Amino acid sequence: MTARLVGRRPHVEPDALIAALVPPPHFSQASFDTYVPDPEFPSQREARDAVRAFAKGIGRRGLLRRSSAGRGVYLDGGFGVGKTHLLASLARDVGERAAFGTFVEYTQLVGALGFQGTRRALQEFALVCIDEFELDDPGDTVLMARLMRELADAGVALAATSNTLPGSLGQGRFAADDFQREIQAVSSVFDVITIDGPDYRGRGDLTFPTPAKVEEVIAAGLPDGAACEDWGALMEDLTHVHPSRFGAYVDGIEVLGLRGVAPLTDQAQALRLVALVDRLYDRDVRIVASGHSLGEVFTKDMLRGGYRKKYYRALSRMLAMVAGE
Repeated sequence: MTARLVGRRPHVEPDALIAALVPPPHFSQASFDTYVPDPEFPSQREARDAVRAFAKGIGRRGLLRRSSAGRGVYLDGGFGVGKTHLLASLARDVGERAAFGTFVEYTQLVGALGFQGTRRALQEFALVCIDEFELDDPGDTVLMARLMRELADAGVALAATSNTLPGSLGQGRFAADDFQREIQAVSSVFDVITIDGPDYRGRGDLTFPTPAKVEEVIAAGLPDGAACEDWGALMEDLTHVHPSRFGAYVDGIEVLGLRGVAPLTDQAQALRLVALVDRLYDRDVRIVASGHSLGEVFTKDMLRGGYRKKYYRALSRMLAMVAGE
């Protein structure tokens, strides 16, 4: 039976949110040994070695926390240089005392458990990993700054990935100058590790293949584990699902057919698509799409604006999923 996405309204219990704080399927086998640094960019090898050393300083399985307690590493670099791979490797190395989630998943956790409940739950871990760390609005800035500070004070080790240096979080998105105290509080927790290099997926030019025919998209929606949706209906449906539930929204989908892809004009809609793409990519979903090329869904203004790094990451990941990589 063909699966559907449109109309799904997943409900996730708080306990399940905590249990789900593990590396996603795409990175479930990631390790320091499987991270292959590009010899032309020494910062990649240096980053791997630094994160591996950080892991050795984290207590686990009831042992005392050691040199990494209350400290943080912040992996900064462009998309496709292996930041999430290293973050997942760190979490796997620490084991069951590591929590791994995206920035939006942690903000949702606060919504479900409250701030104090979230802090109590997370301080039981030796390590909290935050993927795709970004401050997109003032509320999140204050919330995450306080959470990071209190976890560090409790002796929890922290690790994050982002496309933006911590001192520059929020720039181009809101009045960041009004929140410098909170932004600097986030910055003070972390030692920055910069990773240079091109997108390892080899997508520097982001050239998408010719869109599929409608009948090919329909056929892609026939097998079990596949869904086929109209682009417009899917984009509208996303407005009714909180991005923190996008993982549950796409659970069980292996192939996603998209009919009638068209450029997006609304930035809020474009950012919801970015969040959806991340969760699809995490689950190794293959995409078959008709209509406009997926490489055209973000406008030129979007690709020049404050969220451009997010949009380029989404383009790279969509291209990988279209190619079945």
